[in-house]
Amino acid sequence: MNCTKKLFAAALMLFGAMLPAVAQLEEDPVTFPQIFFGAQGGAQVTLTDAHNAELLTPTASLSVGSFFTSVIGARLHFNGIWNKGGYEDAAADFKYKYRYLTSDIDLLVNLVTMFGRKKFYPINLYLIGGVGLNYAWHNGEAFAQKDLLPLAYDDGRFSHNARIGAMFDFNISKHVAVNLEFAANTLKDRYNSKYSAKGDWQLTAQLGVAYKFAAKRTKKAVAPVAPAEVWETRTDTIWYDDVVEAPKPTDGTRTWTVFYDIRESDFQAEAQLAEIGTFLKDWQDCSIDIKSYADKGTGNAEKNLQLSRERMEKAVKALTDAGVPASAITANCYGDTIQPFAENDKNRVTIITSTGRKSGGEKRMVKKFRTKEVRYRVR
Repeated sequence: MNCTKKLFAAALMLFGAMLPAVAQLEEDPVTFPQIFFGAQGGAQVTLTDAHNAELLTPTASLSVGSFFTSVIGARLHFNGIWNKGGYEDAAADFKYKYRYLTSDIDLLVNLVTMFGRKKFYPINLYLIGGVGLNYAWHNGEAFAQKDLLPLAYDDGRFSHNARIGAMFDFNISKHVAVNLEFAANTLKDRYNSKYSAKGDWQLTAQLGVAYKFAAKRTKKAVAPVAPAEVWETRTDTIWYDDVVEAPKPTDGTRTWTVFYDIRESDFQAEAQLAEIGTFLKDWQDCSIDIKSYADKGTGNAEKNLQLSRERMEKAVKALTDAGVPASAITANCYGDTIQPFAENDKNRVTIITSTGRKSGGEKRMVKKFRTKEVRYRVR
């Protein structure tokens, strides 16, 4: 009884000694991410149809990881190394030992900071979930009972592992924390050399310690009180040279002639059409005038008027088909009433005249200015 009282008193003294450190931790901000290394030791049992209480074996773990924020963390966790299985029926009752090593990548979620108002609490509760691989070996004792355990292996066996668990974590200083972890691991059936038509479950309970980096104390910087400043605004005028171009539009006129054989009216003038298209691209506000004629030395006046009209209409159609707007075209036919050329054969002709405007100008240097508001310190 006296021994129990002494142990209880010692525990109270130890807890009282840690309270100032815990209080200091609560006041100081904690920096994230926190990298940590951990070691744990405890007991495990892989459930089977034998007496599970007799299958408890020691287990140990090493881990490295990081808390990225006050809520989320991750770790690489290695757990092993002793395990035990059992077989019981009316004819036999025996235990067998083997070895195992499990490596898992675990996600850690801090339920305390997730629902709390602060980023740091001395005592935390982590929900753990992870996946990894398990390797079992040194299974000679089970393999020796191959007649009773036909699934026993002797050369080692890989298995998947999925884990869910919880960990209580208690920060006793800025860098050191102790923890208590419970986990349930599900492995491939036959991991323990037996068949149950479902995964083998392994339960672990471990007590551990973790060393955390980057849990730094930070002090709030006190901003110096600056003397009162007085500022004013003035408007400055800035002069500069600039080049301007004075507009000076110019007019242009271009004439094309298309000649015909006797009694012909087809508009065969590819070169002239190309030149007209170039002119329309280079000049603005273009207009096109079309005049068609017939020679007086051939046929009669009525026939010549008809030929000049056909030449005019086919010329208009050729230009509009080439993309010239109809609104920019004026057209007339004169038959043989007007002879634009002294040579008779040249009067079987269509004369196309286009006028346009082109922007141009001369450049000159001028003085310009702009204003700019400038703030300057008076005091």
